[in-house]
Amino acid sequence: MQRHFELPCGAEPVAGGVRFRLWAPRATAVAVQLGDAGAALPIPMQSEGGGWYSLVTQRARPGSRYKYVVDGQAFPDPASRFQPDGVHGSSEVIDPRAYQWSDEGWRGRPWEEAIIYELHLGTFSQTGDCAGAIGHLDDLRALGVTVIEVMPVAAFPGNRNWGYDSVQLFAPAACYGRPEKLKPLVEACHARGLAIMLDVVYNHFGPEGNYLHAIAPDFFTERHHTPWGAAINYDGANSRPVRDFMIANALYWLDEYHFDGLRLDAVHAIFDDSDPDIITEIGRAVRNRLTDRPIHLVLENDRNEARRLRREDRRVIDYTAQWNDDFHHALHVLVTGETAGYYADFATQPAALLGRALATGFAFQGEPSPYRGGELRGERSDALPATAFVSFQQNHDQIGNTPFGTRITERASDAAVHAAVAIVLLSPQVPLLFMGEEWACSRPFTFFCDLSPPLDQAVREGRRREFAQFPEFADPAVQERIPDATALANFENSKLDWTERNEGQHAVWLGRYRRLIDIRRQDIVPRLAGISPGGDCQMLGPAAFRVEWRLSDGAGLILLANFDEEKAPLSRAHGGRLLYATAEPPSAVLAPVSAAFFLEAAPG
Repeated sequence: MQRHFELPCGAEPVAGGVRFRLWAPRATAVAVQLGDAGAALPIPMQSEGGGWYSLVTQRARPGSRYKYVVDGQAFPDPASRFQPDGVHGSSEVIDPRAYQWSDEGWRGRPWEEAIIYELHLGTFSQTGDCAGAIGHLDDLRALGVTVIEVMPVAAFPGNRNWGYDSVQLFAPAACYGRPEKLKPLVEACHARGLAIMLDVVYNHFGPEGNYLHAIAPDFFTERHHTPWGAAINYDGANSRPVRDFMIANALYWLDEYHFDGLRLDAVHAIFDDSDPDIITEIGRAVRNRLTDRPIHLVLENDRNEARRLRREDRRVIDYTAQWNDDFHHALHVLVTGETAGYYADFATQPAALLGRALATGFAFQGEPSPYRGGELRGERSDALPATAFVSFQQNHDQIGNTPFGTRITERASDAAVHAAVAIVLLSPQVPLLFMGEEWACSRPFTFFCDLSPPLDQAVREGRRREFAQFPEFADPAVQERIPDATALANFENSKLDWTERNEGQHAVWLGRYRRLIDIRRQDIVPRLAGISPGGDCQMLGPAAFRVEWRLSDGAGLILLANFDEEKAPLSRAHGGRLLYATAEPPSAVLAPVSAAFFLEAAPG
C-alpha cells in the first residue's frame, strides 16, 4: 500500500519528472540548482503570480539533490521531505510512493483507552534513532502503554536537539534516520496495537537554518512578537500561503506518515487575529480530511481556552484534549514544596487547586493569575469531560527546564511521588508518562542542542540568566555548575539506561506502574467513553481532599488524597471496592502523604 500527500510546495515526483514549487513573493528570479553548485546551470522557474514559482523537469528524479536559487542566492527547500546533510545542505527529492506500507488494517485506538508515553528519539535508546526505538516497543506494550508520543522529529540544526528548533517542518531529522526509517516505526507501533502521535511546532522556527526569512520575508510579521522574535504571519497581508503551509504540514504527518495524532506545541505563542484562526483551521482541516480512524489532536495552551476542546453530543469537534499544566503545577507544589516561578500561582492553596483541576479541568478558569501580574487566565471548563485533559507528573518540559534536568524521584519523598503517580494513572483524565519515569530512571533529562557559533554561546549565557532569578543560583560561581546545553556529554547523559529498570528500587517502581496501569485498563478505561462532565471536590484539610467522579456506567470513582504529614480525618464513610492505596487503606482517617481510590457501584 502507498501513501502520498501532495504538498502545495516543495518537490513532487510527477509523470513528467519532478515538479518544483516555491513561494518567494519578493523575488525577481527563482531557479532550481540540481546537484552540487556549479555542476550545471540552475534551471529557471516560471512565475505563476501571487509570489509562486514552479518548474517541471525530467532532469530530476527521486534521489536528486537540489537547492533553490532566489535572486542569486542558493537555499535548501523550506518544504523539503529530507535533508541528508542537515539543514544547511541540499534537499533530496523523495518519492513517498516508493515505500510500501503494511499497516492498512490499522483502525486506530479510541481516545478513552489512551495511556500516553512521551519519548525523545535521540535519548530513548542507545542508538538514538528510529530503529533503536522499535527495539523497546515491546517493553512499552508490556508496561500497558497504548499511545506513543514522539517529541518533534522535523529537521533541526546539528545532531542533537529537543526538536523545538525545527526549521524544515516536512523533513525528518537525518540523525534519526531517513523517511523510510521513520515509517517502519509507525508501522511497528501499529503492529503492536500502539497508536503513535507526533509533537509539532507551529509557533516559531529555530534560530539556525531558517532560510524562510530570506526566501519569503512575508512568512513573518513585526505586528506580533514571540519569545523567539518576529511572529509567524498568520493574519497579515500575504498570510494565506503561510496558513496553507502549516495546514499541509499537519495533514502530511497524519496522512503520508500515518501518525494517529498531533500535539501542537505552545499554541498560546501563536498570534492570529483571523476568524477562524490558524489553530481552528488546522483542526477543521484534519477533521474534514481524515475520517477513517480516530485522530487525536492535543494542545499545549497556557491560556486555558476551554472552547477549543468543546464537544457536541459528546463528540470531539476540533481538539481532543489539552495538556493540563494546572494539574501538574498544583501537584508539583504539593509533592516538592517548590513555589518559585509559575508555581507561585499555586503556592497558597495547592490542594484546593489540584482538587478543582481534577474535578472540573482547569484550576484557573477566569481567575487572576498573580504570576502574570493579575491577568485573568482561563475559561470555565466544567462542561468538559475529564478525558479532555491530559494529566502528568513529569514531561520533557517539567524535567528538562530545571537547571540539572532532575527527575521528580530525586526531588521528593517516595510516599509523595507514589501518591502523585496513583492520582495521574487512576483519575479519569488521560495520563501521560515521560520516558523512564516508570522505573524512576536515575538519568537526568537536560536541555541540549547543537547550534553553531555564536548561537551556542548565546544558549550557554541564556541558560545562566534564566536560572539567575532563583536564589540558589544568584552566585555566578554556582551558575557555572549548570550543564552546558551544547556539550555532547550533556546529551549522552540524558540517554535512558534500560539496564537499571529491573534492579532494586527501580524494579519496585516499575511494579507499581504496571499494577496501576493494569487497574486503569480493567476498571476505569471501560467506563470512560461517554463520561459525564465535572466531578465533585471536598476539602478534608489544608492539604487533603476527596474527589468523586460519575463514570459512564453510573459507577462512582472516589479519590481520597492527603499530602500533609499528619493524618486527615474523614468527614464521611466511604464505600465501594478499594482499587489502590499507596499507604494504609483509609478508615476513619486518611494516612499522611497518601492516596487511595475506590470504585462504587452504580446506584440501583
